[in-house]
Amino acid sequence: MSNERISSRRRFLAKTAMGIAASQWIIPAAFFEAATEPGPDPSLSSVPSTKKIMEPLKFIDAGVLKIAYYETGPADGPVAMLMHGFPYDIHSYAAVAPLLAAKGIRVIIPYLRGHAPTTFIDAATMRSGEQAAIGMDLILLMDALQIKKAVLAGYDWGGRAACVAAALFPERCTGLVCVNSYLIQDIKNAGEPVSPDKEAPLWYQYYFHQERGRKGLEKYRKEIARILWTQWSPNWKFTDADLDNAAKAFDSPDYVDIVIHSYRHRFGLVPGDPRYAAIQQKLAALPPVTVPAITLDGAGDGVVPATDGSSTARFFKGKRTHQVIPLVGHNLPQEAPDAFADAVAKLLGR
Repeated sequence: MSNERISSRRRFLAKTAMGIAASQWIIPAAFFEAATEPGPDPSLSSVPSTKKIMEPLKFIDAGVLKIAYYETGPADGPVAMLMHGFPYDIHSYAAVAPLLAAKGIRVIIPYLRGHAPTTFIDAATMRSGEQAAIGMDLILLMDALQIKKAVLAGYDWGGRAACVAAALFPERCTGLVCVNSYLIQDIKNAGEPVSPDKEAPLWYQYYFHQERGRKGLEKYRKEIARILWTQWSPNWKFTDADLDNAAKAFDSPDYVDIVIHSYRHRFGLVPGDPRYAAIQQKLAALPPVTVPAITLDGAGDGVVPATDGSSTARFFKGKRTHQVIPLVGHNLPQEAPDAFADAVAKLLGR
């Protein structure tokens, strides 16, 4: 059977299994709870991610940070801001970046706060990992680079930063690409339990609530990342080189403080940085995303199970398309770069 026929048959089976009519695949979320579209079959072989691919790095002062970032593509092209997650780094986009640059898109990929070589400008600044902080970091980076508007795209922490910025600053957002749909945290209700099968993959969050977890992260940064990568992306054939590349970002002196604060703040266990209080107050209302959005789920995600998108449809007031990518885990841009790049390019008409 030809590759084209195999791919067509897989799409048909995926559509049938989800019980969704073809006419419902791409429908504005404002008129239908969600549209679920099976994505392309990914290659699960490891994507090469040597340091030379993501160099040279640039640095710029933006808010409280001196942000390290990688840039590629034409300087006068439409902009895509690509945000990485935890415990990962910018190499999640090693294959996505050239795909977008080849389409004439200017690509900016920053290291998030707490990830080397991004640093804090002032030693006295609170090492906050709260959602308001990472969302504002994105907006302040755009300000520093004099970028008026961009597609904001990400997964995990980076997806949350993109959601925060898109929801609160829609005038700065051409469109949103986010893995696992709407990621703004409902801190007020974070203490409500979910079913045990959904609690179990979150062991690392509860571990970080303990001082034992802080000490464990300090001592075993790369080892914890290896376990999480394996559990979250069971079909991804990552290499030691992939992990070694990412682990260099964990060597920041701020890494442990930022990670621990993030996972404690989201459960209401610690206060946030007062400078972000007004932003966090807005986020507590769970503001909707009004810009065009494409949300992606990996069918093999071991920490956030894939859905048809309907449970989060109420948070998207603009046109929204939801896609499920077969086999792929939590680090979707590195595991299925074509699918992620296609989503970004669609929102830019490329």
